[in-house]
Amino acid sequence: MEVKNKYKGVVVPMITPLEDDLSIDINGVNNIIDLFLTNGVSPFILGTTGEAPSLSSKQKEDLVKAVVNRVGGKDIVYVGISSNCISESIEDAKKYAELGADVMVATLPAYYPMNEEQMFKYFTQLADEINRPLIIYNMPATVKYSIPLSVIDSLSEHENIVGLKDSERDEDRLIKAIELAKDRDDFNYLLGWAAQSSYAMLNGADGIVPSTGNFTPELYKDLVDAALRGDKVVADELQQKTNYLGALYQKDRILSESIPALKMLMSIQGLCKGNVMPPMYKMDQAEEVAYIESMKEELSNLKILK
Repeated sequence: MEVKNKYKGVVVPMITPLEDDLSIDINGVNNIIDLFLTNGVSPFILGTTGEAPSLSSKQKEDLVKAVVNRVGGKDIVYVGISSNCISESIEDAKKYAELGADVMVATLPAYYPMNEEQMFKYFTQLADEINRPLIIYNMPATVKYSIPLSVIDSLSEHENIVGLKDSERDEDRLIKAIELAKDRDDFNYLLGWAAQSSYAMLNGADGIVPSTGNFTPELYKDLVDAALRGDKVVADELQQKTNYLGALYQKDRILSESIPALKMLMSIQGLCKGNVMPPMYKMDQAEEVAYIESMKEELSNLKILK
């Protein structure tokens, strides 16, 4: 049986740093992983924020190698294996496990609609055939349908399924998901809806998965620590601050626009370059110049940019 407390706290859905030729930016990986390790947060690579559906097999393998090497066993490495082809997910899971990844994370396939029985069979087959713990990833914004909590509950009995990473923005579901997992010794609930991090942690969630943690991991670590000691005032204050920071790259932008903006923020901090994989594209030059100037001022005022 997996120990529940292994999968908790702040798990950051890491961007994929890219060179100008779109190969993996190893220096960028090292910068980001060092930032994460310094602030006590774990990396989740090859997820939505990591542009996984747009990356080649070689890019993915190079990224896993680079991250595992830099982490050096000092923290858990979560790796996405989502695909529309289950054999690819299984093969990737086995390959990444051999490279040293600790936990696999998977959404449902994103092309054919599925009923509840099919969802159950899909994750059961995946869990049966991979050689690492599996976390179910509910992401209706991209997959276009939600995994019912009743299905999650049934799947949670599988010895190799250790948790749920849920990015659905539904308050009632959030409350029910916390109840489903909080008294379990073998199943975790990780919230992917960053704006509700304080509420979730104060009410029994195991962890959070905030994309804004890519450039301010320390704020989310402080938020979780405050929530765990029952300090609602501090946790809520940090929630408001991180919400503001998230809006710097998310407000009025669709997902394929917010990720390039997030990378641009990180480039201002010297963490990585602003390159993205098609079908995402960088801002045009005039917009980029204006954004960089305004964000430098914002980050300086917030004492995030030194």
